[in-house]
Amino acid sequence: MKSRAKPLDTPPAWRRGLVLILLLALPLVLMGRAISLQVLEGDFLQGQGDQRHLRVESLPAHRGTIHDRHGEPLAISAPVDSVWADPGVTLAQAKPAQLQALAGKLGLDVASVRADLEARRAREFSYLRRHVAPAVAEEVMALAVPGVALQREYRRFYPAGEVTGHVLGFTDIDDRGQEGLELAYNDWLSGESGAKRVLRDRLGRNIEDVERLREPAPGHDLQLTIDKRLQYIAYRELKAAVERNDALGGSVVLLDVDAGDILAMVNQPSFNPNRRGDITGGRYRNRTVTDIYEPGSVMKPFTILAALRSGRYTPETPVATEPGVMRVGTHTVRDVRNFGELTVTGVLRKSSNVGAARIALDLDGGRVWQVFNEIGLGRPTGISFPGEAAGFLSAMPSERPVEQATLAFGYGLSATNLQLARAYAAIAADGLLPTPGLIADSGRPAPARVMSRDHARQLREMLTAVTRSGGTATQAAIPGYQVAGKTGTSRKAVAGGYAEGRYISTFAGMAPATDPRFVAVVTIDEPRGDAYYAGPVAGPVFRAVVGDALRLYNVTPDAPVEEEGVTVAQGVRP
Repeated sequence: MKSRAKPLDTPPAWRRGLVLILLLALPLVLMGRAISLQVLEGDFLQGQGDQRHLRVESLPAHRGTIHDRHGEPLAISAPVDSVWADPGVTLAQAKPAQLQALAGKLGLDVASVRADLEARRAREFSYLRRHVAPAVAEEVMALAVPGVALQREYRRFYPAGEVTGHVLGFTDIDDRGQEGLELAYNDWLSGESGAKRVLRDRLGRNIEDVERLREPAPGHDLQLTIDKRLQYIAYRELKAAVERNDALGGSVVLLDVDAGDILAMVNQPSFNPNRRGDITGGRYRNRTVTDIYEPGSVMKPFTILAALRSGRYTPETPVATEPGVMRVGTHTVRDVRNFGELTVTGVLRKSSNVGAARIALDLDGGRVWQVFNEIGLGRPTGISFPGEAAGFLSAMPSERPVEQATLAFGYGLSATNLQLARAYAAIAADGLLPTPGLIADSGRPAPARVMSRDHARQLREMLTAVTRSGGTATQAAIPGYQVAGKTGTSRKAVAGGYAEGRYISTFAGMAPATDPRFVAVVTIDEPRGDAYYAGPVAGPVFRAVVGDALRLYNVTPDAPVEEEGVTVAQGVRP
């Protein structure tokens, strides 16, 4: 007999209802969760996502270009890439072989790279190498190291290198001015950085620029009074003179008399701002404006100016200098030899210390000091260059005869080369003392009158004797032009007195003497060759620099020449 299959038990009705309720509730739960995520927790979750993938990056601003007076670029900024990493991402996801390859491309030790990343793990940004070459940047990105990317920046370049280093100064790796005009005009040259929001992937790479938050504002350009051609010439001649005389260093400053513009300003030793390794110690100081020294006999023309002002002296007034030595109190003033009786012009031509001292002591007390004060000694020139020295001139004239005597030939005070150039520019400009400047159209104060036109012209005529036969600076003479100037060979001051055999040789002058266009001051610090007097040491530098300047600016010659036995003015036919 066949057995019948037992029928399946029918589920209870409540179970079917429960399943149906669950199936109907599930969409409601999902919908509620979606609403919660999108509406109630949307802002929070969006913020969390943005923190992981959206970043705000800085957009560097282009630094202004520095030009010379003719528009030639002297300092420019070029775009470069820097390599950076997100330390947490790189340490967590980069393979050892990738880190090894990355360090090799950047010229770094892999252990130091890893140590730096570990030290900055809490950060999201850390530079690995700044300002890398374009080829290196491409090779680094080809490695696809997690968390490693490039940052666009700007690097400063100086086309003239060490020739303009002391004037321009330099910027740091963040393109901020550190020395020279780069520092003085940093706010003007610097732009304002922009910002953008970017989207990054999980490896820390930028995959999309989301929006520009702020456009970068470039810096302003700066035009100088420097003439790049004359700067090169002055640098070349100064460097050659320092090497030729085995000197410690030197400086040259060249002024345009008409406006007080500085056309050239160079120093030795120099440095190349394009090579960071050269920027060490005191190599980058601009000695023309920062270094002070006792100028010596280059101050004698201003002693003579005090004599002319007194009305008791003329260029032809005799001055007794025999026997070449004189006692002032317990001190002795000496000449290099006994010049006998000289005229006032002869005191300048032979650079007689005894003659200058006798004149100063014969004047009312304080007259020489007053002239030195009026021509700006002991005060900054107004150039507004970082680190400019004011020099030293006593607050009041001394009543001691020995100090009055030594002041007459340039001891007991200190000055910079730029201060001397400014003072000589007053002689060249018929008595008007200019405010020298490095920035074109900078609105400098009007020149101040510090001597009469007649006295300035008398001084120029007397100073031409210094560069003619019998003077102390025949080596500064320029063929075709009359040169007015003065030598100064001063002993270097050291603790307790003056050093034996250590000198500073200076020549300050102007040309053409009849209507000067250029003033230059040349200083050679501690010449240790066969000569140390300023005439043979500093004179040739003046002749080369100012001679080239006269030709480049097409200045008409003013020296008399011999033609068919008749003396005529250069450039004028009889």
